[in-house]
Amino acid sequence: EIQTQRSFACSGFPWAIMHDCWRWLTQVLLLMGGTTGASIRPNPNAPWLNDISWNRVSELEDLGKGPWVDFSSSFVRDINEWKKVFDSDDPVAEPWPHGIKEKMTPMQKSLVILAVRPDCTVRGLQDVIRQKLGEEYLEPPSFNLDEVYQDSTNVMPLIFVLSSGADPMADLLRLAAKFDMTERKNAVSLGQGQGPRAEAALNEGKEQGMWVILQNCHLAVSWMPKLEAAVEELDPEKVSEDFRLWLTAMPSKDFPVSVLQNGMKMTVEPPKGLKSNL
Repeated sequence: EIQTQRSFACSGFPWAIMHDCWRWLTQVLLLMGGTTGASIRPNPNAPWLNDISWNRVSELEDLGKGPWVDFSSSFVRDINEWKKVFDSDDPVAEPWPHGIKEKMTPMQKSLVILAVRPDCTVRGLQDVIRQKLGEEYLEPPSFNLDEVYQDSTNVMPLIFVLSSGADPMADLLRLAAKFDMTERKNAVSLGQGQGPRAEAALNEGKEQGMWVILQNCHLAVSWMPKLEAAVEELDPEKVSEDFRLWLTAMPSKDFPVSVLQNGMKMTVEPPKGLKSNL
C-alpha cells in the first residue's frame, strides 16, 4: 500500500457530517475521562463488568435522550443478556436486549460498544463512517504511481517513506518500463562507502536526463548533508526535464528536513489482509 501526500479539494466534502463526528468525539472523550458530571450509580457487581465499563454505562444514561433514558437501570435488569454481548466474538452483530440496538444510530451503538467492549470500538466507528460517508471511506485509497510521476518536476525529489517489510522497487520498475526509462535509470543502494557512487549517479542523471534511485538513505547518515546540498542546487533551467530523483528511506531523524519539504512524500507499507495481498 502506498499513500501520497496530496492536496485535498474542500468542495464536495460533506463537512456538515463533521458536526456529528465532533459531537461523537466529545462524548467519547467525556466517557473515557469520566468527566460528564454524571451521577455514578451503584455497580451491579457483575464479575465481568469492571468499574470503568459500569461508569461509562451509568454516564450514558445522563445523556438523557432517546435510548439513554433509563439506560443503566435497564442494563442492570438485563445484565445476563448483556453478558452474552460481552462474551460474543462479534458484539456489534450480537442481538442486544429488547432490540435496543435497532433503535440506535451507529454513533449511539459505538458508544455502547465503547462501554461494554472497548476493544471492538473500531468496528463501531466503521459503521458510523459507513453510514455517514460511505463504504469507499473504509477502503484503502488506490495508488497510482503514474499520477505521482506526472505531478512531479525535475527538481522535486520523490521520497518513499518505508516501513518494515515494504519495498516500492517493483512498482518503480514497472513505471520505468512504461515511460521507456528502464535503460535510463541508475539505482544505488546507499550504505558504507556508497557516497561517491551516489554523487556520480546524480551528476550523470542531471546531464543525461536519467532517473536516479537512491535506496535506503537512512543507512547513509554521514552522506545526508551532501544529498541536501545536491537537492538545493537543482536548477530547472540546467537540469534535464527527464531527470527524476527517487529516494527511499525508513523514518529517520537524520533525513534532511529541507529535502522532505521540497519533495513529494509517499508512505509505503506492506499490504494488510488477504484482499490487499491479492
